[in-house]
Amino acid sequence: MKIEKEIANRKKEVSTLNRVHRNFPMVPKVVFGRGSFNQLGDILLPKRRNSDAPFIFLVDDFFNGKDLEQKLPWLFNDQIIFVSADEEPKTEQVDALVEKIKTDFEELPSGIVGIGGGTLLDLAKAVAIMLTNKGKSESYQGWDLVTKKSIYHVGIPTISGTGAEVSRTAVLSGPDKKLGINSDYTTYDQVVLDPNLLETVPKEQWFYTGMDCFIHCIESLNGTYLNAFSQSYGEKALDLCKEVFLGELSKEESEEKLMMASWHGGMSIAYSQVGVAHAMSYGLSYLLGVKHGIGNCLVFQHLSEFYPKGVKLFNEMKEKHNIEFPKGVCANLSEEDFDSMISVSLSMDALWENALGTNWRDKISPEKLRAIYSKI
Repeated sequence: MKIEKEIANRKKEVSTLNRVHRNFPMVPKVVFGRGSFNQLGDILLPKRRNSDAPFIFLVDDFFNGKDLEQKLPWLFNDQIIFVSADEEPKTEQVDALVEKIKTDFEELPSGIVGIGGGTLLDLAKAVAIMLTNKGKSESYQGWDLVTKKSIYHVGIPTISGTGAEVSRTAVLSGPDKKLGINSDYTTYDQVVLDPNLLETVPKEQWFYTGMDCFIHCIESLNGTYLNAFSQSYGEKALDLCKEVFLGELSKEESEEKLMMASWHGGMSIAYSQVGVAHAMSYGLSYLLGVKHGIGNCLVFQHLSEFYPKGVKLFNEMKEKHNIEFPKGVCANLSEEDFDSMISVSLSMDALWENALGTNWRDKISPEKLRAIYSKI
């Protein structure tokens, strides 16, 4: 009960803080360049407290048995945990990993290293937080509910677009909602951006995740929360996305520019917000387990009413790269299923306010959302 009361009090404090200018953190250290992954051992060494305080590597299981595994700079009793990225990260998954780490080791790890796409990066951020905060991770889904600093954590993206490497949010699906742990302690302490790690990304996944970045930009740049800070990052990210998805770049140039677009796109929403596509995508993900990138694409194609220029560009990119989206995703859903998705979507107050303004509830309705979902 004590934890619940502390969180309730924190929510009241956040309500007040939201009325003033926010003092958001950024990633304090980042290394970029081909081959920069090889510096990881040197980066981690000064952070090792002792031989009994390991580093925990949370790695996309795609790399199990691959060259990357052999390059991990593990020492002493470091632990490598391979995690499937087939599903979006869940609060129960975070809690299970935290319990395992606390059971396996007598003292807290020296740090957590997340290696993979947005799923692994969000998972690693959440685990780093929950190793120092009591209770279950579902209790911290929301804005600024975390009260204790996380342990040192490093993010290494192996696919570009989500912006998870730079954001202050760890998006999780919980028992009642899909919502991020959004706090000053979520942001990574160190990020390693090595374009060489992008070489194995399949084409469709490259497109879906890249479109997550593109949609970040469109929703940020067209939102009511827009300001000079978010605009500067959003415009740069959008220009990079156009180069990558509509230009004629070499594979190497495309990898490097999309990695930078992801970084800038993530920064564009740090002092702003996303909008309609993300709010509705959360509903798809919560009910059907649709991965975030493809969920955004499935929704965004039907949002000309809200983002006409963005949807036009999106369709040009889709056509240029011959991408076909799944059809009939919502064809066999019950009324109860639609109600569940709509409820999750409409609970994203900040996203809707950014998209439509403070009176957003007068501009959107469950019936409109159902009509959009029924097209997917």
